[in-house]
Amino acid sequence: MYQKLLPALLWLWLSPSAYGDVMILAHGYLGDGDSWKSSGITRVLEKQGWENGGRLVPGAQTGNAPGSAPGHVIYTVDLPSTAPLTYQADVLWARVNQVSDRHPGEPVILVGHSAGGVVARLAIVRFGPGPVSTLISIASPHLGTPRALQGLDVIQDSGPFEIVKQLVGGRDYRRVKQSGGTLWDLAPPRPGNLLYWLNGREHPEIRYVSVIRLPGPDGEDEVVPAYSQDLNQVPVLRGRAEVVPTPGDHALDARDGMLLHRLVTNHPRSAEQG
Repeated sequence: MYQKLLPALLWLWLSPSAYGDVMILAHGYLGDGDSWKSSGITRVLEKQGWENGGRLVPGAQTGNAPGSAPGHVIYTVDLPSTAPLTYQADVLWARVNQVSDRHPGEPVILVGHSAGGVVARLAIVRFGPGPVSTLISIASPHLGTPRALQGLDVIQDSGPFEIVKQLVGGRDYRRVKQSGGTLWDLAPPRPGNLLYWLNGREHPEIRYVSVIRLPGPDGEDEVVPAYSQDLNQVPVLRGRAEVVPTPGDHALDARDGMLLHRLVTNHPRSAEQG
């Protein structure tokens, strides 16, 4: 009897249907949870067998509500993307706990695009890994971006120039004006700012993946330099991160959906469990 039972138990343990992964997708600056849908990424993942758990917004959840049965499930999250990154990390971690309660014992893969990758990293450094087994960042400014400094320069004027900027820039300028804390947090590391603090902190022993945009036929990333997107450039993570080069500009692309699927499903589960 036991000779027959043991292979069955092993099959259940190794079977994808008896094991689940949960992926939480965090958008970048001036984005929202719908960024992953409009780019075509969630549709690609759904075609690969991922269930769409819905869009997590403060105080509510839209979309489907899968139960706790193991399976591949994706959630998108809305972050206050013009707020300081520490506050965004608080919001994200609350969503991580919400999802973990729904899927107890299942590993959580955090995926962050652009600033969302820094927010996700900040969350696991501040709160510990918890259920998170993997952090995947896409075109994220882990060493900052000069564009943040340019934005800070733009919004520092006052007096007549400020009025002109409001008239010419309109809503876009006002949104940038509200983002002073975000821009400061995304500035290149220097003593006293967030990235300087974050990049010197001990990071949990989880899987780290950097998806880096490199120049190609579809353009190049003019927002975040390629070296800044590489987690191995963070001193405390040197040699610990996998690097996946991809052609294209800074924006999310439907091809990122297939890439995420392969990064998660082709990775040994024992390593994800740590």
